[in-house]
Amino acid sequence: MATLPSYEALGSFYLGREYDAERGADRPDLLLYDSRDLTTHAVCVGMTGSGKTGLCLSLLEEAAIDGVPAIAIDPKGDLGNLLLSFPSLRPEDFAPWIDTGAAARQGLKPEDAATKTAETWRKGLADWDQDGGRIARFRDAVELAIYTPGSEAGRPLSVLQSFTAPPEEQRLDSGALRERISATVGGLLGLAGIEADPLQSREHILLSTLFEQTWTAGRDLSLAALIQGIQKPPFDKVGVFDLETFYPSKERLQLAMSLNNLIAAPSFAPWMKGEPLDVQRLLFTAEGKPRISIISIAHLGDAERMFVVTLLLGEIVAWMRRQSGTSSLRALLYMDEIFGYFPPTASPPSKLPLLTLMKQARAFGLGVVLATQNPVDLDYKGLSNAGTWFIGRLQTERDKARVIDGLLGAGGEGLDKGQLEKLLANLGNRVFLMRNVHDAAPVLFRTRWTLSYLRGPLTLQEIAKLSRSATSSSSSAAQPSSSDSAATQTSARGSAAAQTSTSFGSAAAQKISPASPDQPSAGRNINAAADTSRTSEASSESDKPVVPAGITELYLETSQADARYLPRILGIARLHFVDKTAGLDVWETRSYIAPLDDNEANVDWSQAHVGADLQKQLSTSPPDHARYAEVPAALLRAPNYRSWQKELVSHLYSNAELPIFHCPSVGQSVAPGTSEGDFRAKLGLTLREKRDAEIEKLRKKYAPKLTTLQDQLRRADERVERERSDLSQHKMQTAISVGTSILGALLGRKAMSVTNAQRVGTAARSAGRLGKEGNDVDRAEENREVIQQRLTEMQNELESEVTRLRSELDPTTVAIDQTAVKPRKTDIDVRTIALLWVPS
Repeated sequence: MATLPSYEALGSFYLGREYDAERGADRPDLLLYDSRDLTTHAVCVGMTGSGKTGLCLSLLEEAAIDGVPAIAIDPKGDLGNLLLSFPSLRPEDFAPWIDTGAAARQGLKPEDAATKTAETWRKGLADWDQDGGRIARFRDAVELAIYTPGSEAGRPLSVLQSFTAPPEEQRLDSGALRERISATVGGLLGLAGIEADPLQSREHILLSTLFEQTWTAGRDLSLAALIQGIQKPPFDKVGVFDLETFYPSKERLQLAMSLNNLIAAPSFAPWMKGEPLDVQRLLFTAEGKPRISIISIAHLGDAERMFVVTLLLGEIVAWMRRQSGTSSLRALLYMDEIFGYFPPTASPPSKLPLLTLMKQARAFGLGVVLATQNPVDLDYKGLSNAGTWFIGRLQTERDKARVIDGLLGAGGEGLDKGQLEKLLANLGNRVFLMRNVHDAAPVLFRTRWTLSYLRGPLTLQEIAKLSRSATSSSSSAAQPSSSDSAATQTSARGSAAAQTSTSFGSAAAQKISPASPDQPSAGRNINAAADTSRTSEASSESDKPVVPAGITELYLETSQADARYLPRILGIARLHFVDKTAGLDVWETRSYIAPLDDNEANVDWSQAHVGADLQKQLSTSPPDHARYAEVPAALLRAPNYRSWQKELVSHLYSNAELPIFHCPSVGQSVAPGTSEGDFRAKLGLTLREKRDAEIEKLRKKYAPKLTTLQDQLRRADERVERERSDLSQHKMQTAISVGTSILGALLGRKAMSVTNAQRVGTAARSAGRLGKEGNDVDRAEENREVIQQRLTEMQNELESEVTRLRSELDPTTVAIDQTAVKPRKTDIDVRTIALLWVPS
C-alpha cells in the first residue's frame, strides 16, 4: 500500500495551513479539523470572493474521503462543482467547462485556456501536497449525485412522496408529529402562494387537522386525497366551532381550487416524477456506498425553494429520530446559502425544522453546516448551538459586529472582543478565522486548494450534461465481470430472500410477489400456486359450499368487483429465531397459502406461498356477488385441518429460516429484511465509532512517548548547537593566542619574552582542547541521531497502526457473512389453520 501524506489521518479533515497575520504568510503547521467536532455543527460566513465556497467544498471533500455521506442543499448552483474533479488533470477534462468568453477576453483559445487551467490546478494541488491520486480517492470514496426537484435536468426527485405517513415511533411522539405537519403544511401553502400563520390561518389549521387525522391512523395522503378532504373533511368541528362556521364550504372550495391548479399545471408534472424523497437513499446507495446528494434548487422560484427545503428538512428530522445515538460523525447536512431560511425575527416554514436540527442533531451524529454571506440576516440565538465558526472577509462593520456578537454568544468563554476585532480586521482572500469550542483559542488559517474545479454556478443544461456523464460512468462501472458474476448472483438471491420475508405486499389480494424465504423457487402468483388444478377450477364453478362447523373460513379482501374465489389452505404461524452469536432474538409472523396436492387429498406446504402476517387483509364475511370454484372434499373435513397443522409445524422446523447478515469483526447483525447494502451503510457508522475509539487509544498510548522524544530531540538539537558554538569560540581563541605569540616572537622585544613564552604555552593548551571540543560535538550529534531514529521508528509504528485501522475498519471491504437461522421448535406457534378463499 502506498504511503499516504501525514495529513491523511483517520477522522481528521485537512482544511489548510495556519496563517501568520503579522508576517502575512502561511505557517508550516497544517490545520487538521477533528471530524467529531462537526457533530456540534458549524457556521461559515464571508462575503463574495472571500473563499467561502472553496472552504465548504473542501469540508465536503474531506468528509467524503473519510466515508461520511452528506446532503447538500444548493440554492446558487455552485455545489455541482464537486463533480468537476478530474484525477488525471488533463486539459481535455477541463475543456468542456472553460468559460470561453473569459478566455477570449484574455486572448486565449479555448484549448489553450483548458491547458492553462489544468496546469494551474496541478500546481495549486502540488503546493498543498496534493495530487490526482487524492482526487481519485475522493471520487472512489463516495457517489456524487445532483438532484433537481421540479426538473429532469439532473436526477428528478419526487418530493411529494413525503406525504407518506411517518413511521410509528414518530407518530407516537406528538411533538415530533406536530413539527413535521406544521413544516409540511407551511411549505405546501407557500407553494400555492398562500402566506399562512400556523396559529391564525384557517388554511393552515384545516390542512394540519387533515394531516394529523390521516397520519395518526398510519395512512398516506396524496394531493388528490388532500383536495377531496378540503371539500369534504372527515370531521364536523374544529375546536369548539362547527366546520361551516370556522371555514365555510364555499371558501374551502377556493383553497381546494388553488391546490388543484398546482397539480393540473403542466409545469407541475416533474414534481411527481423521480426518486422518492428518502433520506437513507440520499445518504447511501442501495449497495451501502456513501453518497453526496446535491439538492439543486437554483432553477426554482422562492416559494418552490421554500417548499423543497421545508419538506427535505422535515424528512431529515424524521430520519434522524430513527437513528441510534452516537458521538461520531454519522452524516452531514450542508446548506450553501441560508439567507431567508433562518431569519432572526420572521418564522418561515423552514425555520422550525432547522432549529430542531441545531438543538438535537448532535446526539445522533448528524452535523449541520450552514453558510451565508449575509450574517445580519441570521438567527444568532439558534446559531448559538454551533460549536465551530469559520469567518472570512466581511463587507461592513455591521457584519463584523454581528458576527462578534454571535461568537461571544456561542461559547465565547476566554474570547476577547478587542482581539476578535483585530483578527477580523485584515482577513485576506482564502484566510479564515476559526473559532472551535473544542479548542483553547481561535486560529487563523488559509484554506487548501480544492480537489474540485471551482468553475462557478452551473446551469440546468450543464447539470444535465454532468448527470448524463455520471450515469454512463456508473453504468459501466456496475457491469460485473465474469469472474465475480456468480458472487453477485448469490448476493442478489440472499438480499431478495431477506426482503421478501418481511412483507407480503399490499397487493396480495390480487397478486402475490415471488420468492419465499423457505422455498425460493416456489414463489408464484397465488392464482398459479396450484397449476395442476387450475384447468379444472377454471372449467367448474358452483355456489358457495356449506362449510362444516369446526373449520375456520376466511376471505382475502380485494377491490375487484364480482371476483371469482379459489379455495386454499391458510396457515399463520409465529416463529422465534434466536442466534446468540449474532445477537439475534426476534419473533416473526408468517402466512402460508398452500394448494392441495395432485390427488386433492393432502396439503403440499413446500408449494405454499410465504408472506408476512395477513390478518389485516382477511375478512370473515363473504363478499357480495362473488363466484366460487368447486371445493375438493378434503377441504370440507375438519379432522384434516388438525393433521395439516401438525404437518405445517414439521415443515417449518425443517425448512423455515431467517436469512441475516453478520459482521464478525464488530459482532453486529442486521435486522431481518435489511439488504447487504443497507447493512454496510449501517456498519459505516459502527466502524467509524470503533475507529474513533481506537484512535483515542492510540493518542493516549503514543502521545506521551512522542512528546518525550520530541522534547529530547529539541534538547539534543540545543546541545549540538551549544557544542558547535563552543568549538567555534575555542578555535577563534586559539587562533588569536597563537597569532599573538608568533607576532611577539618576531618583534623580538625582550620585555615581551616571558609573556611570549606564556602565550605560546597557552596556545598549545588551547590547541589541545580543540580535539576534546570536537569529540563533544561528535557525541552530541550521535546522541541526536539516536533520538531521531527512535522518534522515526515510533512514528512509523504509529503510521502502521493507522494503516491497519484503515484496512480493518473499511465498511466497503469488511467481511460480511450471510447465514440462515432456524426457528426454535418449541416456539413454533401455528395460530391459524383455515380454509382461505383467494380472489382470482
